Amino acid sequence: MAKVSVYNMNGQKTGEMELNDDIFGIKPNMDVVHMSVVQYLANQRQGTQSAKTRAEVRGGGRKPWRQKGTGRARQGSIRSPQWKGGGVVFAPKPRDYSFKLNKKVKRLALKSALSQKVIEEKLIVLEDLKLNEIKTKEMKKVVDSLNLNKALFVLEGSDNKNVLLSARNLPNVKTAGVNSINVYDILKFENFVVTKEAVEKMQEVYA
Repeated sequence: MAKVSVYNMNGQKTGEMELNDDIFGIKPNMDVVHMSVVQYLANQRQGTQSAKTRAEVRGGGRKPWRQKGTGRARQGSIRSPQWKGGGVVFAPKPRDYSFKLNKKVKRLALKSALSQKVIEEKLIVLEDLKLNEIKTKEMKKVVDSLNLNKALFVLEGSDNKNVLLSARNLPNVKTAGVNSINVYDILKFENFVVTKEAVEKMQEVYA
């Protein structure tokens, strides 16, 4: 089993923790990771873009001039795509871009992303993460103590409101619960910071 150092909120090492190799020690499958990221981004798209085709643009019912004898190119409508104010050739229409991945594929992608963080030594385990009050300054102290640049903080659940609210105004910092983490965020943020409780829950949920 892989071992990682455990730190307190002041950035001091307090011990070590063994990680489950089935989750944090597999050989990363980057093809599956790519599929998971593409799916996440596709599912975020609203798909509300729309433009009119030549059939939907107002006007253009009459042929602008006769077919022959004018010396100009033949035209059938002033709403053809080549005309100013004409329709769009392959106009975008509202559509659903989302698609599904198998549960096993999504889980493999998540495990691959977590294992990659361990390989890169970008996974940091915290003894605990609790704040007595909602204060961005206190959360900033934790970030600075751990010498973090861009970090995703993963908590056991979403009931730790002091941490969640204190972190939301910090740039390049995001919080998430064990059940809401995704491959895109794991890759987007340089450091993956997780509490001991969250690691234990992840090893129960994803094993």
